[in-house]
Amino acid sequence: MTDRAPLGGVLVPVTTPFDPVTGDLAPVSLRDNARACLADGVQGVVATGSTGEASLLDEAEFRQLVEWLRDVVPPERTLVVGAGRESTRATLEACRVAGEFGADAVLVRAPAYYGGSLSPAALTDHFRRVADGSPVPVLVYNIPKYTHVALADRLLSALADHPNVVGVKDSSGDLKNFAAYAAATPGWAHFMGSGSHFYAALELGAAGGILAVANPATTLACEVWDAWSSGDRAAAGAAQERLTPINKLVVGELGVPGVKAALDVVGRVGGPVRPPLADLGDRDRDRIGAALRTGGVRVVATD
Repeated sequence: MTDRAPLGGVLVPVTTPFDPVTGDLAPVSLRDNARACLADGVQGVVATGSTGEASLLDEAEFRQLVEWLRDVVPPERTLVVGAGRESTRATLEACRVAGEFGADAVLVRAPAYYGGSLSPAALTDHFRRVADGSPVPVLVYNIPKYTHVALADRLLSALADHPNVVGVKDSSGDLKNFAAYAAATPGWAHFMGSGSHFYAALELGAAGGILAVANPATTLACEVWDAWSSGDRAAAGAAQERLTPINKLVVGELGVPGVKAALDVVGRVGGPVRPPLADLGDRDRDRIGAALRTGGVRVVATD
């Protein structure tokens, strides 16, 4: 991390736009979406995360995305890059590339394919070796919905003394788990990965949130953070009450296709997902538009 890019606040894990005809990366749309989120007040951007369809990208695309986003994210804001891979070797290479192209930190998930065969000691060794070799600080990423590997708080505790592991993103959706992480690693930056639990996580000492719902509902997510930071818990709680139903539908129920559809609905570029993911139909898009309107998010298109 640079001194000018504090690790905290609302970070938006941006989607990866694809050309609707060729399926290739769409750099203009990527930059436009990121600029819009930054203008709306987020403290930083997360590239190539779960919301960015990271597992569906090749390594050349990964490099381009990091480079393109670093050009957009100013040095006083944070660029975090998802760098988890299936082998320790490949993860280290992704961390190296992320650092070379200007990442402030990397977000590293657990390996998934052999996850059921990995002992706690093997997982701990994986993260420690990644942290040893990464040129930029590491955030551990707990996302059992996709990896089917739930990282125990004792694993994080075993990494707590590593100088290059600086935080964790918990997307389990379990506040007890988040609290256990905070207790196990008091010196880390703890990020909530669920937009439905952002306010509650701040009550538990979170440094911020890495929130997929902040793609379409950027201002609303920042409203929770800004009100909390200014000491207005009532306003923060009221904003959270508007944010939660949007998150439950768009992110919790509909996933990445829901986030991209919601971006289209608010006038940003969502566009198609990459197969084997499937785009949403008109009925779900209408539901998204209704949820955004109810939450006070400006909707400019529902087609």
